[in-house]
Amino acid sequence: MDFEVFAEGLRFPEGPVVMADGSVIVVEIESKKITRCWGDGKKEVIAEPGGGPNGLAIGPDGALWVCNNGGFVYHERDGLLIPGHAPEDYSGGRIERVDLSSGKVEVIATHCGERPLMGPNDLVFDKAGNLYFTDLGKSYATHRDTGGLYFLPAGSDKVQEFDYNHISPNGIGLSPDEETVYFADTMTARVWAYDLESPGKPKQAGPFSTGRVVAGMPDLRYFDSLAISAAGNVCVATILQGGITTVQPYGKHSHIAFPDPFVTNIAFGGEDMMDAYVTLSGTGKLIKCRWPEPGLTLNFNA
Repeated sequence: MDFEVFAEGLRFPEGPVVMADGSVIVVEIESKKITRCWGDGKKEVIAEPGGGPNGLAIGPDGALWVCNNGGFVYHERDGLLIPGHAPEDYSGGRIERVDLSSGKVEVIATHCGERPLMGPNDLVFDKAGNLYFTDLGKSYATHRDTGGLYFLPAGSDKVQEFDYNHISPNGIGLSPDEETVYFADTMTARVWAYDLESPGKPKQAGPFSTGRVVAGMPDLRYFDSLAISAAGNVCVATILQGGITTVQPYGKHSHIAFPDPFVTNIAFGGEDMMDAYVTLSGTGKLIKCRWPEPGLTLNFNA
């Protein structure tokens, strides 16, 4: 697929948010900051939260909400920047809020009850302002902490468990009718779906799980963050098999490749929502291309 480089020289970019003024806000996880890109070589730092700012979304208050994973160790190999285990200065996972006018960072949540958040990764708001987010867990040299899905009701700072103890929850999104929550599990390369009984409460899908597997990949690849198309397809950034894997709600899937094994996210914008912004994180680029179908307009980010 043809594309243009919208920004480069970024230190493991992720979490693109397409703004109404044509700029795109991304995190630079390795350098622990949030950067606005203008597409003409101009970049400006919005905030420096520390840790590992990861997923981004505009909230109902007009602020930028952040999943902060607490940081990774990074390695340089064959011209690629590659994340690894928890660093010695791992600062804990949290949900943050950034005032776009001042850059002030406010910590919203660090725990679900007594359980600390380990590595919040990606997030999405429903139309009522309720927040769904994933926690990837945290990996170490000899073991890893598992993660889960969480729910933060609008106006609350009390995180609720949605579905815990998955291997590596990453990207998350809502179906166009907001009756289904999708998430991508990184290490298993599966897309999961949860049909909602009410906001924050999944229906029981079977005797052993509230969720159902929509698709799993037959080869070695990892799934990262995702975006939903206007038709309800799940567009999942794919690592190793670098590109975007599009999964339809009933499991059929296709793949568009990009020249980086660490493709980590996709976001939609433009008047027809067919401009796709994709993070090529290993090589530090944010690219722009025309997508085959329009993306879903996110709540609070018109």
